[in-house]
Amino acid sequence: MSDQRVCAVIPAAGSGTRLGLGIPKIALEIADGVTVWHLLHRRLSPWAEHVHVVVSPAGERPFRRLAADEIERGAVSVSVQDRPTGMGDAVFGAVAHWESYDRILVVWGDQVNLSPVTVREVVHARHGDAAAGRPGLTLPLVPMPDPYVEYELTGADPDTASPGLVRVRMSREGDGCRPGGLSDVGVFCLGTDGLPEAWAGYLAGAVPGAATGEVNFLPFLPYLSQVRGWPVTVVPVTDPGEARGINTGDDLDFARRAFQRCPD
Repeated sequence: MSDQRVCAVIPAAGSGTRLGLGIPKIALEIADGVTVWHLLHRRLSPWAEHVHVVVSPAGERPFRRLAADEIERGAVSVSVQDRPTGMGDAVFGAVAHWESYDRILVVWGDQVNLSPVTVREVVHARHGDAAAGRPGLTLPLVPMPDPYVEYELTGADPDTASPGLVRVRMSREGDGCRPGGLSDVGVFCLGTDGLPEAWAGYLAGAVPGAATGEVNFLPFLPYLSQVRGWPVTVVPVTDPGEARGINTGDDLDFARRAFQRCPD
């Protein structure tokens, strides 16, 4: 465990409309009795002191049943995002649940292919600049043949001690992502000191996405680097499968096959 207190925050208010299964994606079965939630909790609990999950109104009851034991023990808490207004709104709407921790691990609620090694490396990575009193941003990034999102860093080497994050290209908003570009794996580690204030500053000038009309969370990350001066630490990931969430039936089949090959 890191010497700093870590809270994992899982925005899981998506309904999985494209899957057509009528249940929250975090409750999808990957194997008999093993759901996306079980695998995420298994990955995160060794490194996070607490896990907070943000669900939709329709997803609250199913998730509370699924995580009843952990909720009863106080290891997991739940809040509801009333309207699907974006991941940033989900994370910062739950600020009361995580602001007392030193860092948050934001993890998308369908990131079932996430490796436990990646989580460990992110938690143990150099984070922020303690000497300068600056919180930091830690990103695990992986090269992708055809990235869905792409992270542009200063300099050509993502292993630079503290690269700057210039831009995040998002194909869902009409941006062109370049073949071989760096993608995230649905995990973001942020210091909590000054984080709510930084989000408020970002919102003051944020431009809604061209396609979705949402104020996206991902452009907040280059804002932290470029405007707030937060140091960025990149954790290299080699397996592009870790970047694959569950949005389609093919994605779900991929996750199930991956689990059969490596259930741990």
